[in-house]
Amino acid sequence: MAIDDVPAGVGSSSPLVRIRSLLPGLAKAEQRVAQVVLDAPASIARRSITDVAETAGTSETTVTRFCKAIGVGGYPDLRIALAADTARTSPRDRVLGGEIEPGERLEQIIDKVAYADAKAVEETAGQLDAAELGAVVAAVAQARRIDVYGVGASAFVGLDLQQKLHRIGLTCFAWSDTHAALTSAALLREGDVAIGISHTGATTETAEVLREAGRRGAVTAALTNFSRSPITEVADHVLTTAVRETTYRSGAMASRIGQLTVIDCLFIGVAQHRIEDTEAALEATYEAVGGHRLGARPDRRRHKEDGR
Repeated sequence: MAIDDVPAGVGSSSPLVRIRSLLPGLAKAEQRVAQVVLDAPASIARRSITDVAETAGTSETTVTRFCKAIGVGGYPDLRIALAADTARTSPRDRVLGGEIEPGERLEQIIDKVAYADAKAVEETAGQLDAAELGAVVAAVAQARRIDVYGVGASAFVGLDLQQKLHRIGLTCFAWSDTHAALTSAALLREGDVAIGISHTGATTETAEVLREAGRRGAVTAALTNFSRSPITEVADHVLTTAVRETTYRSGAMASRIGQLTVIDCLFIGVAQHRIEDTEAALEATYEAVGGHRLGARPDRRRHKEDGR
């Protein structure tokens, strides 16, 4: 893979974010090199290419291929990029960014979970491709119908997007059951949009349904943490998060935060695209539920109609 083949938006992120994003799409030997780098990034500046190759159980040529695969010219460039990245990382960041140990105090767990969530938002925003997001925004804003697919934790993110788009007057359905999702996807057509959400990008059901939607003519988009995962092969557009998995599946927790960040950006983009319809829909829906808020004033128009 040439440097120019690195997915759009990925090159602007830190080298570690880039490596994690591209990891599933690397060759097996290159994945071993990636793991050596991810395990101790600060040490790479002091290690030779021979040392890294031996630790990864591969050749210096493979290390060089790995460097090119992640968008840097060679091993010297990787060392410089990682040294700069390490220099920007404070001792506090290194502590909070570590694994959650079994015996840690609850106060430490709070700090580490909060750090992971905040980092997920920051790094996701830092590498999100605005042009790709804009293409999805335009498609959703003009769509006759939007389908959203996701299972497990991703299903909750899909429901959040459905609620947001429905609130501004768009016809949107979120599906987590594979059979129901396939049935819905089979009824899509040109002018519709289908969005598949999968942190790993390797969820078979989500990729299958997204493929069916594309086969029927819908514009397809994938939201995933890995820009070269299987789901990206069946999507017209790819939106990526940047989340690092840690102990006790806090990566799965942080992945939801990263996904919601992208969903919020998508929603606001669509709302702006349809500003008049959005404002009218928000006003109507706010008024409809206003009487169900504690302390809300009675609806004067209803009282007038009732003769009171």
